[in-house]
Amino acid sequence: MKPINLKSAIFCGVVAAGALTGGTAIAQEYQWTFQTSAQAGDNFFPIEEEWAERVGVMSGGRIEITVVPVGTVVAHNETLDAVGAGILQGHITDPSYFSGKDPAFAMLGNLVGAWSAPQQMFNYMNYGGGHELFNELVNPYGLQFLGASATGVESFLSTKPINGVADLKGIKMRAPEGMVQEVFAAAGASPVNLPGSEVYTSLEKGVIDAADYTVFSTNHAQGMHEFAKYPLYPGFHSMPVIDVSLNKEIYDALPDDLKMILEVSVRDFAQDMVARLEAADAVAVVEAAADPDITVINWSDEERAKFRAIAQTQWANWAERSEMAGKAYTSVTDYLTSTGLLAK
Repeated sequence: MKPINLKSAIFCGVVAAGALTGGTAIAQEYQWTFQTSAQAGDNFFPIEEEWAERVGVMSGGRIEITVVPVGTVVAHNETLDAVGAGILQGHITDPSYFSGKDPAFAMLGNLVGAWSAPQQMFNYMNYGGGHELFNELVNPYGLQFLGASATGVESFLSTKPINGVADLKGIKMRAPEGMVQEVFAAAGASPVNLPGSEVYTSLEKGVIDAADYTVFSTNHAQGMHEFAKYPLYPGFHSMPVIDVSLNKEIYDALPDDLKMILEVSVRDFAQDMVARLEAADAVAVVEAAADPDITVINWSDEERAKFRAIAQTQWANWAERSEMAGKAYTSVTDYLTSTGLLAK
């Protein structure tokens, strides 16, 4: 199915919403569509579907969520507007796609080089002020942030051996728009903006040399290493947030028990996603390492530190681009420093 025109969809969504509010027969039943940035063939898409099923069970059948793949209703970078307008009721996505609206989406969505493990980011979001700050960012767009998940620290795909920062020079690579691209450009690479659905064919045809895409097991399951025979693992660069948000008007009208069910379910979903993909990564890495045509590269601590230092210069640059980006920069760096994850 092709993505629909956003303006037309807004009109249809408004008409449909008006029709539904005319009666009270479904006052205690909620049927929502969440669009994800995952493709239907991604190995984490079923994990997202299972989260939706658990919400249905936990709510006693009062909430029914249908999760649809990227591009089903709107383009990957239009879900923020679509959820706010009520075309979609929620999304499960990488917030950095919306960095063109406010640079703070990049700061909170994918602070390149900041997190070396998912639990570090979860602790910040759940207990370090991130959740409240994220809602301060998305509430004006008509969304309520339910919580953060992640696929884990991402792997890196490459058709050429990249053993350190110096080897990134001149590498034509796919990277999401926003801060990720600017960090890699500062490191000497030549990033291009391609949707995830085009990574496989772009590597196959030699359009790009490398890609910042997703975790090792997803890359491996999709056959990426047939062309990108020099994967980097564990990842050294990117661990994007998976933002789970609901239309704010819908959220505000929910009874307290359903609000709590959603909050708890997303915390569980985050742990489930990370644990299952870490297990899948371990198996995929063993399989890849056993293939004589594939060379799995692990960067040294020294090279990782070089890349992080480059990333930090971009954090400071982005912090000056909007008031919310500055707040996010201060919040995250204060947390990283206070927990010993960033040197003073």
